[in-house]
Amino acid sequence: MLTLAAYLHDLDPYAIKLWEGGPIRWYGISYIAGFYAGYLILRRMARRGVSPLPPERVADFVVALIVGILAGGRLGYVLLYRPDLLLSFSGSFPFWDVLAVNQGGMASHGGVIGMVLACLWFARRHDITFPHLVDLTALTAPIGVLLGRVANFVNGELYGRACDDGFLFAVRFPQEIASWSGDGLAALEAALKPTLPDPPPADLVTWVLNEVPNGNAKMVSIVEPMLTSRHPSQLYQALLEGLVLFVVLAAAWTRPRKPGVITGLACVVYSVVRMVGEQFREPDAHIGFTNLLGLEVTRGQMLSMVMLAAGIAIMLVCTRRPVERLRGVFDF
Repeated sequence: MLTLAAYLHDLDPYAIKLWEGGPIRWYGISYIAGFYAGYLILRRMARRGVSPLPPERVADFVVALIVGILAGGRLGYVLLYRPDLLLSFSGSFPFWDVLAVNQGGMASHGGVIGMVLACLWFARRHDITFPHLVDLTALTAPIGVLLGRVANFVNGELYGRACDDGFLFAVRFPQEIASWSGDGLAALEAALKPTLPDPPPADLVTWVLNEVPNGNAKMVSIVEPMLTSRHPSQLYQALLEGLVLFVVLAAAWTRPRKPGVITGLACVVYSVVRMVGEQFREPDAHIGFTNLLGLEVTRGQMLSMVMLAAGIAIMLVCTRRPVERLRGVFDF
């Protein structure tokens, strides 16, 4: 049962698991649900005449966004966080680890760039105002972000920084053992020795992570006290980057706006809430913090600062453009 009051994270990342490693993860379902929700909103806007995007082109536009966001998100993750994957290959499909999206790893900032490029391509191909297409995407994207962050929580990835054991929302993530040093793993193996199968597992970390959602109570009783209580930062970010952002953008677009203004506002609000959320998120172990003018900031916060400046510039430019305002999203 899912609770938020200091509990051991024991959720299975697989919605359907017919074999080891597949076939359907909650993470994948979150992407599908997010894109479908966006499609429904865009189709309604198009049919009501709120957007110049023709109703018969909505599905094509969503497909273009899917390709752009997935490609941009993955390449952004590789280039910004894991450049080592560029030279990492394996003997099993998909052979090149850059393409191994089943192992996780997407960067939201890279996804934004991919989305912008998809909108640019679609605008030129179908002669539709580019800033408006980006506005449409900016309005619907927070729904997908919300679902994606919830999926991050289900996966036990991108977990939060340490917090007090008595904190109301404290969570203990078994996934943290993957980042333990040799001494930590040695202590874990020694503590688990009486519970290990015969022969012992070749990969102790994978065995533990599989046994927790399987309900191995004896093993859990040993592992749980060794884990750190942490903030469920994925859920904080789901609320901030998903729900809060969507509400702000929808409220702002209840009145007619010039194309591009909503995009600029989305960049500004997302940057602010992302920097706030990063205060509770554990930075990537291989990156850590960066000293910026005496402040310890994460890679995500640094990228958000750039996006914040870009968002302000976009709003200023688009507000002053001599173009007609487009109808509000609820103007029908």
